[in-house]
Formats: sequence, structure tokens, C-alpha cells
Amino acid sequence: MSVKSNTDAIDKYDGVANANDAANGGEKALNNDQPTTHENAAADSSDESTQPATKKHMRTYMGLTGRRLNIAISVVATNGFLLFGFDQGVMSGIITDPAFNDYFPATKDNSTVQGITTGIYEIGCLFGAVFILCFGEWLGRRRSCIIGGWVMILGVVIQVASMTGHMPFVQFMVGRTITGVGNGMNTSTIPTYQAECSKSSNRGLLICIEGATIAFGTMIAYWINYGSQFSDNPSVHWRWPIAFQIVFGLFLSVIMVFLPESPRWLLSRERYEEGESVLASLHGRDTHHPEVQQQKAVIMDSIRSAGKGASFSSLFTGGKSQHTRRMLVGSSAQLFQQIGGCNAVIYYLPVLLEESLGQTRKISLVVAAVNATCYAAFSTTSWFLIERVGRRNLFLWGTIGQCLAMVITFATLIPSGIKQEETTAEAKQAAKGGVFGLFLFIIVFGATWLPLPWLYPAEVNPIKTRGKANAISTCTNWLFNFVVVMVTPIMIANIGWATYLVFAIINACFLPVIFFFYPETQGRSLEEIDIIFAKGFVEDMSYVRASNELPMLDDKGVEDYARQYDLGFDTNFTTGPGEADKHSLKNFLTAKYRSLNVPLVVVIPRSDGSSGYPPELTSNPISSKAGANMA
Repeated sequence: MSVKSNTDAIDKYDGVANANDAANGGEKALNNDQPTTHENAAADSSDESTQPATKKHMRTYMGLTGRRLNIAISVVATNGFLLFGFDQGVMSGIITDPAFNDYFPATKDNSTVQGITTGIYEIGCLFGAVFILCFGEWLGRRRSCIIGGWVMILGVVIQVASMTGHMPFVQFMVGRTITGVGNGMNTSTIPTYQAECSKSSNRGLLICIEGATIAFGTMIAYWINYGSQFSDNPSVHWRWPIAFQIVFGLFLSVIMVFLPESPRWLLSRERYEEGESVLASLHGRDTHHPEVQQQKAVIMDSIRSAGKGASFSSLFTGGKSQHTRRMLVGSSAQLFQQIGGCNAVIYYLPVLLEESLGQTRKISLVVAAVNATCYAAFSTTSWFLIERVGRRNLFLWGTIGQCLAMVITFATLIPSGIKQEETTAEAKQAAKGGVFGLFLFIIVFGATWLPLPWLYPAEVNPIKTRGKANAISTCTNWLFNFVVVMVTPIMIANIGWATYLVFAIINACFLPVIFFFYPETQGRSLEEIDIIFAKGFVEDMSYVRASNELPMLDDKGVEDYARQYDLGFDTNFTTGPGEADKHSLKNFLTAKYRSLNVPLVVVIPRSDGSSGYPPELTSNPISSKAGANMA
């Protein structure tokens, strides 16, 4: 839809709204003591019945609104993860390159130093995720991404500028750490930003596309590594692949300046006009269109039920919000992704090709690049499955596939013995089956476990703790990424094929955890997911069962369930939180009591001797049960 057609539609809508207001002006005057509903909140908040309304057009970003603006946000978000994947894969072809080892002698024939050089990046990513955990809610989603992009560029420049005679290895390590810090900031923020700007109908698809681009970034890195081998200048073998990251970093940092902030973050920071304006732009509607006002109301319901502000202690609370459970479920997905063996496969494949199959370095790089291409190609399958099959099924079937691939790998590598130098001709032939197992693993991983852990924490955590909880899940990813990268070479050197038996057993252990503790979030709005956990707590049932039993809800349905479970307090959000309630002492005190989340009801006897319970507490057994179970 063009900007002109949008404007025409808005003019038409405003004309109808103004005519209706004029016709109903007298009725409004006679009934001004009636509560305002969401359906007429837009007209009441912006129009006076006795005067014509002022037209309030939506804001554009780079001339874009609606679907086009959502696409622009997705492109920039996926670029951030493309950069992530590139930086993950670039060192795999550099760390054992003779030109790199000659320039940095400490890495030559020293697997420990090589492991530290590779793993220091993960430590930087961990620091970046911790930074977002501490300051992300203050900075906001957009500024965090911009700063993270520039930090990555700074780290790349430091690495590429390493020169002999000036402690080049130390400089390279510092630069790689700084690059990791920037990437940790981005990976902690981008999924949340994408989720909060997306509609529930395509949120899973967009974040899966975002996660799948990790594989495309890795593929690009592998092919650039291979192409750089043909340069006559040895320095190009490693400087050019590392420097290429600046292209992605600049795109992310510059374009993000022109995109909107997350509307949910703006509303949670009491920047109501800005949040409403961004919602209107994302919907391609006027700010007082009922669709925009309805979603604003639902988001404000969620913010009110969560309470104001998110301290670290709020991450460790239960009750209807279930902050702790939701944080642990999201973080466990990142943990399982890493300890399932993905990095062991990526890092061991070139070694297997060179040492077990006796291939040359260039042939090994080509086969590894083909493997990365398969990885990227199959990562796109999640785009078509995520909103059809659901999150749980992809988690479960992906785990089964990874376990089977690891069984094939260790079974075919058994003839090679514990140490690679002991291999026979028959063992080398059998090791080809190991290559098949590793290819199968990376294909299954790319289609399932690659994008899902970036989507699930952003969905499952509530708005109050989403920023901090998502940062903790990302910290979990980077911490165990580092552990796996450091431990895998030691395991391969000492127990050989049994390394893959260990990973097969670990994958098998994921199945019961996913089956019993991972509720389905497919097609749910972020506010609907709050209802799922409230339902499970209040009705004392499994959260997986609560997800299965809860029907798909529209915004009105979410409001109804929020009232049923006492998750929202007001339906008039034309003012700031609590302002519309303050004329009613009972409503105001009730809202304050609920925001404190204290399992206490004060009963004030009336003069006639009747109970002082508010009617909704005496007639709503859910509230009584929630209070009894709050502890």
C-alpha cells in the first residue's frame, strides 16, 4: 500500500469518525458517567463532540509503514544475525591456516592456544549479554542494537590492524573479545525487538528467518575463507575474511537509526504517545484507529499485570506471572542448543576430513563449505514449518534427529579407534559414514534447533522481565558455547568416537524436558502467553496442558481472560497507567495491592454488618484460589 492510499484511507476514516461524533454528541453529554470501552476509546481520547477532530496521521520511517515497515525491521534484524553467523564461522577456516599461524606463532601446532583464540570470542559475547542484562531496559531495544553494531566494527578494526612488532597476538585477542561484546549485545536484543514489533501470526516465521540467517552467515564465511586461499598475499588469507564483517556491521548500525523503537518498550517506559504512534505505523493505520487502540489496550493490560519496573529479584518470582519458570524454560532452550553438539560438529568436520580421510586442506575447505551450504539451505525449512508444525514438535523431532545422527557418527567411527593415528584403510572407509552422520546432524540442526532457541525465550517471557530474561538466556548460550568449544578437542583427543556417544545421550535427555515443560506458543500473541501461565497456576495444571486447552484468542478474548485471572485492572488507556482509576478509591487500592503481588486481602466491615469483600472477590473463586496459592 502506498503512502498516498494510506492517507486517503485515513481521511475517509476521520470523516466518518467526525460525523459519528457529531451525531452522538448529545448522547455522550447525557452519559458521560459511563465507563469508556475500547471500541470508543479512540474517539473519546482524541475528539470532542462539539468540535471537529484534528487529523492525526501516522508517522513514516524511511517513508514506510505497515507491512513494508515490518519487512524493513525484519531485514535489519536478520542482518544482525547474518553478522553473528559470519563471525562464528570465519575462524574455522583461519585458525589452522599456515599464513595465520606464521603471523601469530603462538597458535602454530598448539591446540590449546587455538582453542582460546576461538573461544575468547564467546567470552566477549557473554560480557555483551551481561551488559544488556544490566543496562538493556534503560537503553531500549533500538539503541542497544546500534551500539552493539558499532562495538563490533571497532573490534574488527582492531583485529585487522594487528601488525608485527606491536604485540599483534595480544591486539588480535583484544579485538576479537570486543567484537564478541558487540555481538552479545545484538543477540540479546534483536530477538526481543523483532518479537515486540511483530504480529502473532508471523512472529515465529520472522524470528526463524532471523535465526536461520546464522547459517547463511556461516556459509558466506566458509566460502570467503576458501576464496582467500588463492591470493598470493598471505596476509589476505586472514585479514580479508575478518574485515568483511564491517559490511554487515555498518548496515545494521546505520539503518537501525531510521527504524522505530519497540512499541511495547515505549509503553512500558510511560512514553505513551510515542508507543501509540509506533503501533499505528506498524499497523499502517491512524493512531486513533480501533485496531491500534485495541492492541495498545492489550499491551497496557500486560504491563499493568506485570507491575512497574523489572528488578533482578522480579526474575525469581512465581505466582500467576511465573517469571522464574519462564526464564528457566527459555534459558534451557539455549543451553540444549549448545550442549547438543552443534559446535562439536562444525569444528570437528575439517579435522575428520584432513586426518581420517587424508584430504588436502583446500579439499577439506571445499567440503566444509558444501556442508555449510547444506546447513544454510535446510535452515530455511523452519520458515515453512514453524507456524504449521509448532515450536514443541520442531523441538522434539529435531532432538530425535540429532540423537540419531550422533549414533550414526559414533558407530561408524568405532573402527578408527581412539586416536586418529591408529586408523587403518578400513577405518578410513568406515569414517565416511561419520561424515554422513555429521552432515545429517547439521541438516537437522539447521532446520530445527538453530532458530528455535532464539525465538522461544523472546516469546515465553513476559514484558516485565523479557529484556533481562532474554539476556540471561543469551548469557547461557555463550557460556556453554565457550565450554563446548574448549572441551570438545580434549574429548576427541582422549575418547575419540565416544565423544559422539556422549552427545547422543545428552540429546536423548532433552526429550522428557521438552515434552513435559515446553508449552506451545504457536500463533499466540505475547499477551496470550501470559494467560497460559496464569491459567496453569490458577487452575493447578501443567502449563503444557494449559496451552493445549486455552482456545486461540483475539484481543477482546485476551482482555476477558485477563479479567478472569485478575491480570488487568482497567480498560481505559487514554491516560497513563492508573490515572483513570484514581477517581475510584477501591479500584486504585485494588490495583496497588495487585501490583505488589502480596497474598493479602484486607476486609473492612460495613456499617450494616455485611462483608467488606469487593463483589468480584466473593464471586470469583479463581481470585480466592490464586491468593491461597500465591506463596
